[in-house]
Amino acid sequence: MIAAEPGSPPAAYPPPPQPVKTRFLVGAHNCPLWEADSPHMWDQVLKHPERTPLLGFYDQAIPEVADWETKWAVEHGIDFFVYCWYRAGKGNDVQTRYSSAIDAFLKSRFAADFKFTIMWENQARDATWGISGVTGAADLHTRLFPFWLTNYFEHPSYLKIDNRPVLFIYDARQLARDLGGVGNVAPAFAQMRTAARQAGFAGLYLLGEYRGLDPNELRVRKAMGFDYTFAYVWPVSQPGRAVAQQLDFIRQTRDLAILPQVITVSQGWSGWRDEGPLYKIPPPEFEDLLRQARDLAAAQPTDELGSRLLLLDNWNEWSEGHYLAPHREFGFGYLDAVRKVFSDAPTQHTDLVPEAIGRGPFDQAYQAHRQREQDQQRLLATKVLKPGAADSGLIGWWAFDEELGAAVALDYSGHQRGGLLHSATRAPGRDGNALVCNGGCVVVPSQPALSPTNALSILCWVKTDEPGQDNKWLVNRVKGGGEATGYRLGLMGGRPCFEVPLTSWSHHLQADLPLPASRWVHLAGTFDGRVMRLYVDGTLHGELARPGPIKPNDFSLILGSYEEDHPAGFHGLLDEVKLYHRALSAEEIRAQAGP
Repeated sequence: MIAAEPGSPPAAYPPPPQPVKTRFLVGAHNCPLWEADSPHMWDQVLKHPERTPLLGFYDQAIPEVADWETKWAVEHGIDFFVYCWYRAGKGNDVQTRYSSAIDAFLKSRFAADFKFTIMWENQARDATWGISGVTGAADLHTRLFPFWLTNYFEHPSYLKIDNRPVLFIYDARQLARDLGGVGNVAPAFAQMRTAARQAGFAGLYLLGEYRGLDPNELRVRKAMGFDYTFAYVWPVSQPGRAVAQQLDFIRQTRDLAILPQVITVSQGWSGWRDEGPLYKIPPPEFEDLLRQARDLAAAQPTDELGSRLLLLDNWNEWSEGHYLAPHREFGFGYLDAVRKVFSDAPTQHTDLVPEAIGRGPFDQAYQAHRQREQDQQRLLATKVLKPGAADSGLIGWWAFDEELGAAVALDYSGHQRGGLLHSATRAPGRDGNALVCNGGCVVVPSQPALSPTNALSILCWVKTDEPGQDNKWLVNRVKGGGEATGYRLGLMGGRPCFEVPLTSWSHHLQADLPLPASRWVHLAGTFDGRVMRLYVDGTLHGELARPGPIKPNDFSLILGSYEEDHPAGFHGLLDEVKLYHRALSAEEIRAQAGP
């Protein structure tokens, strides 16, 4: 695998790629989440070290990283990447998120040797990912499409087939919602194709993502005006039949004969937090899957794009468990399988790696983050006590009484469970300082003690001048991927709400009155293993039966929001948050709420 002897003089730069000829146009989906300011994206890989990239925990904004990826791709028969593309918001001048991978590629030395295209990640998710769609047809035609045209389509490395730029779209249904209905999509596509022709192209190829076999969904996409369907990843339900199930999906999509497909083959999938179903196909079986998929593609009508184009899932989705790029477990095994199936190049070849020529590492930003994190952990473990810290069953007490500019919120129970401020500030509170939660929060790192199982109490003081807040959270350990675990306290429909789910998102106990505005209010939620109770200012305002233990999770504890940078964050002041592993009595609650 190494093309130079250890100890060879460092090279000024990796040598130019030596592309192999392929009988198909082969592309790979590319997940561009590996930015210097997003080191948490690698957390899942720390749990699965076998996935560690050969490049380490790299910063994708480095042009040399793009050049190594280009070199490895074209030398194994991959002709282009399909970059996931995120818009940072709707309705204004186009700003992007996670675009540094494309930017680095366009600045790289080997950009002329490779092609790229984009998959518009237009699903409406949350503020963490950005609202990546459009406000309507005018936004699409006057802002978004001209941005693509100028910045991407007209670039010589952008993938164009038959002089038509190739555009992948992730969420057809969301696009229809953004444009006011399914019937409005086809006219919008027609206008986009006209704009492409006016720019000197022969038109536009539009591909819509779908990973199922519902004929109606395919008919809807056909009515919208998509040219082809494709899958980002195949939803294998039986890991032992991962190859057979994918081939079944491909054949059944073909046999429905509703919308032609561009075939995708998937190497694996785990979900962002191992929610599964998990599967991973080893390189020899993946080679067999590639060979059968290639033959199915070659058998499609020759006038269809799917007869000459095939997609691989995924180049580098390290967190979700689908990846082809060189990594710790199988090295170049997946890429060698692609080379064997799609090219006539010799099987025996040499794969150059950065260390062999004294290049790299490319993880300086991540290592600097790790050092900062270690320094922060030492600070978070500062032992502080406040009168009352000896309360029986107290897990943590976050009083926010540090200096106004402090970056940490210490744990005043003495258990050293401090948290980090994220986009949050302090202001005078009910007792000392309080947390200003308008878009910010405190993140308390996960540890087993934050998952009491048999009983629980959450107490806090809140103050807001914004009545009627809905789906806003003060204390949270219930998140996507763990909807049936944890606990949270917040506001629903303007009323205090306490949740200890038994099934997904279940058991929301709402108070029978709205949260009083413009004054300090004491809130408390208790659970004794059988009944949830919700108190406002020391008085019981709701009960709900909920038998059984609390299901643990390994999420961070978030104070002041649902999670970092999320729209479901409380607007107002939060103070004196306490967490117990027992259910406090009504008398204890009244005593803490005061007169």
